[in-house]
Amino acid sequence: MKYLFGFILFMVIASSCNESDFLKEKPLSIYTPENSLVTLQDFQGAVNTLYNKTRFLFHEQTAHERYMFWYGTDLCFGAADYYANSRLNNYEATMIPTEPGVLSFWRYTYAIVNQSNLILSRLESSGLSDSETTAIRGEALFFRAFGYRILANLYGGVPLILEEITSPRRDFARATRTEVYQQAKTDLIESVSLLADIENVKDGKISKQVAQHLLGEILISLEEYDDAVSVLSLVINHPAMALMTERFGTKINEPGDVCSDLHKTGNQNRSTSENKETLWALQWDYLNFASTAGDERPRMILPYYNAINITVEDETGKKVTTPAFHLTAEKGGRGIGWAQPTYHMTHGVWTDDTDLRNSSYNIVRDMRIDNENSPAFGKWFVADGFVSQTDTIRMWYPFFMKVTGDVPEELWEKDSSGNPKLTKFGEHIVINNTTSSYRETYVFRLAETYLLRAEAYLAKSDIENATSDINVVRVRAHAELAKSSEIDIDYLLDERLRELSFEELRMCTLCRMGKLADRNRKYNPLSGKSIKDYHNLWPIPFSEIESNVYAILEQNPGYTN
Repeated sequence: MKYLFGFILFMVIASSCNESDFLKEKPLSIYTPENSLVTLQDFQGAVNTLYNKTRFLFHEQTAHERYMFWYGTDLCFGAADYYANSRLNNYEATMIPTEPGVLSFWRYTYAIVNQSNLILSRLESSGLSDSETTAIRGEALFFRAFGYRILANLYGGVPLILEEITSPRRDFARATRTEVYQQAKTDLIESVSLLADIENVKDGKISKQVAQHLLGEILISLEEYDDAVSVLSLVINHPAMALMTERFGTKINEPGDVCSDLHKTGNQNRSTSENKETLWALQWDYLNFASTAGDERPRMILPYYNAINITVEDETGKKVTTPAFHLTAEKGGRGIGWAQPTYHMTHGVWTDDTDLRNSSYNIVRDMRIDNENSPAFGKWFVADGFVSQTDTIRMWYPFFMKVTGDVPEELWEKDSSGNPKLTKFGEHIVINNTTSSYRETYVFRLAETYLLRAEAYLAKSDIENATSDINVVRVRAHAELAKSSEIDIDYLLDERLRELSFEELRMCTLCRMGKLADRNRKYNPLSGKSIKDYHNLWPIPFSEIESNVYAILEQNPGYTN
């Protein structure tokens, strides 16, 4: 017995001599940075977070922040505070270093970069197979480039962070804008070599062609136009890619056209429709709010039509005031008119009557009054003059059906027997909080690939090929062919409005090209009054400069902290 006691005493003394090892915590029931990324499932979850962060960037910020991609451009202005000094449209008030939206976009985008760095750093010591590592690394590199593309387009040169940050840092320095684009190029070239072709990946996943599309844009930013043409041509000529030129998909038997079909619910994913034009669509899973963020563009972009009241004389000559419209699924649900398209977007860019993108299936310019209790029931709101009775800032303006989607039956109004309530015109009446598109959201389409290649040709002064690429897109839309004598950078930007309105991140496009100030002055009646040339780049957030105490984080020219 005394020998056993002596052995235990020896072990206690021995263990007390290695106090650091004895006291080292070994978490067994919680996730820590050391044990979170081990298995393939762990890494796939981390990659899924990148997709979710991208959806967050597009759809889940506050209304003002989210729509800074579009407010204050040639596309739209903020109508919510139109009568309150138009703060959203005043560049001197909102495009400042202390503006919350400026900081939010910086931090949200760097969250994508940092998540990518975490994955890339942990992959180096993981036990994943070569094939598993290849797939994960290809996606992580793409997302890092995607994040730096947004940062460079908006802010210019930003700090380049290429490793996982494991301790607090306050010594960041800005790289040049060119250096940031070069890093994005490097990441994308490797990503292209690792990713599978688009026909071999699941809906919503990054493919080789998605990375090539983004690489083409980055090469244009680096003024490497020949290489941009080459890589964009690889996307355009890939056998699984094609513009949709005939009607297709879920609504093929309903009134519409090929351009409206592109934006109908269920038509964005390649596996569930014949759509060969989709490059990347953010996925939507109805009611699965834990994994997907809702696209509330209908709420912000559609006019507040259900609040319109009109006064009409009845058969006896008595004046009767009633709502003009029911809230219906077919009209896109409930809008509040906060992001109103400019006149240039609703009228100026449309130069011919044949363009399908300007058809009544795509842009609604008039509606029949559907409230059966109104003496004006069945008359046209605009053509018959009732529009003069309402506010055309938020209540009524031409609106784009491409941002809407089918409304789930759970949001239809029902009668006491559970049957859907319909207007006299057969439209489904919906409840008041019907505000989302309830469908997948395009990030990149092949039509934009053609327009990017046209931009590269234009930069090379190859007007004929630039015109040819633009006309490929116009032919699909049944629009009149563009003439070579018309083609310049402004024509190209107008064509992007016609094709990609409320799809592309318009602010990123204009800042990338240095055209934000010029196009605002020409086409935005509100923000065009206050914008200055230096606003072609956003300010570096003041809080980032102030907290970076061990190095100087320089502000962009024109701004004061």
